[in-house]
Amino acid sequence: MLVLFWLGFWTGLTVLMFAAGVSLRVRLTESIGRATPLVDDDDVDQILRTGVLITHEDQPLDLEEIDDEERKFWSEPWDQPEEW
Repeated sequence: MLVLFWLGFWTGLTVLMFAAGVSLRVRLTESIGRATPLVDDDDVDQILRTGVLITHEDQPLDLEEIDDEERKFWSEPWDQPEEW
């Protein structure tokens, strides 16, 4: 009876690990697939005409704006902790 328990336990654990691996593989494939931009024939023609490819993806970060916001954040006064 104890052998049957351990057999079921290890079988169930193996199935769970296999399902977790498949799930992780699917999520990684989706995230990697979305990260690479797709360049089609029209994009190649645009590169040949203008020398630049302009996409409608997110704009690059404005580092000056980020620095300004960080300075504002750290310059704000902080409330002192209450004494108990």
